[in-house]
Amino acid sequence: MTDALTLFDDVVPAETPVASRLLQVRTVYAEPAAADSPRGRQVLARFPGAELVEVPSHWQIPDLHGNEGNVDRWVRIKTETLVLGVKKSLSARPNDRSANWIAPSTANGCAMACAYCYVPRRKGYANPITVFTNIDQITGYLRRHVARQGVKAAADESDPVSWVYDIGENSDCSVDALVSDNVADLVATFRELPTAKASFATKYVNRDLLDLDPEGRTRVRFSLMPDADARVLDVRTSRVAERIAAVDDFVGAGYEVHLNLSPVVLRDGWEADWTALLQQLDDELDDVSKAQAAAEVIMLTHNEQLHEVNLGWHPQAEELLWRPELQQRKVSQNGQLNVRYRNDVKRAGVTRLQELIGRHAPWLRVRYAF
Repeated sequence: MTDALTLFDDVVPAETPVASRLLQVRTVYAEPAAADSPRGRQVLARFPGAELVEVPSHWQIPDLHGNEGNVDRWVRIKTETLVLGVKKSLSARPNDRSANWIAPSTANGCAMACAYCYVPRRKGYANPITVFTNIDQITGYLRRHVARQGVKAAADESDPVSWVYDIGENSDCSVDALVSDNVADLVATFRELPTAKASFATKYVNRDLLDLDPEGRTRVRFSLMPDADARVLDVRTSRVAERIAAVDDFVGAGYEVHLNLSPVVLRDGWEADWTALLQQLDDELDDVSKAQAAAEVIMLTHNEQLHEVNLGWHPQAEELLWRPELQQRKVSQNGQLNVRYRNDVKRAGVTRLQELIGRHAPWLRVRYAF
């Protein structure tokens, strides 16, 4: 092990060290090519006290992946560890709800620790941020992909005129922006693409993003749920009230801002708490924000493997998430065995929440609900 900066004393850019409760990085595991790239050196410069550990692949880190003993260090690993890798396969996958396409990831994992997050279902017993450092290759691929699509011929659920690319499927871009300039580069890329826009969901308010000048080509989807649920499930995130308070500012800075009402967790008192949240939105958002707003309603989907992981570090969350009397098994598109609310329970929950939106926030267009 070595200090992360000693290898690059002559080429490290001027960077301000990250000062955040989320990231107090002590160890950076890195593929050699990733560490030696301009973006990799930028990350290392932001965490000057970290030790650099060379690994053959960002997927081959025995101390992290598949190590069951890491369960009780779930949050500490997210705080103290980063991974640097090179994105080998670049492709945009079709999507049919939040976006038209899922863009190649520029990061994977998260410093936050939401108890229902699907990303760690693939990664085993640790889920810190992995930064992909070949950002120029990724943005170049996206430019070419957008060009091949041409002009969007017809409106759809994603957007009436633009091709929408989700740039944060496997991470939270607001936190990723603390670690590197990948998100800034993506926002700048889509700013120059008149037929497309970027989109990402977030639970973290990073006000540095207000300076990126997206010119309407990036959609931020603030995820919201009643604060009583968020205090148990949205671990290490910005509080719900802070996310709501940021909406008007992000709209004013040139972002399109939508709301993710998700996940909707069914438990005693859920209707009253969602009513209060919708009334808060109606009271606090200005008319400009309301006029451009739209929402996704997503009922909770859980996972048996994640249930077992959570029992090792946050069993209180499972009192809300694991409800066998209301849930049924579902095989996901990637073959994993998930659990979701029974069809009749889910249908009733979606209908009821849409009724509450119509009554308390009638300006909020629901793009889709499931």
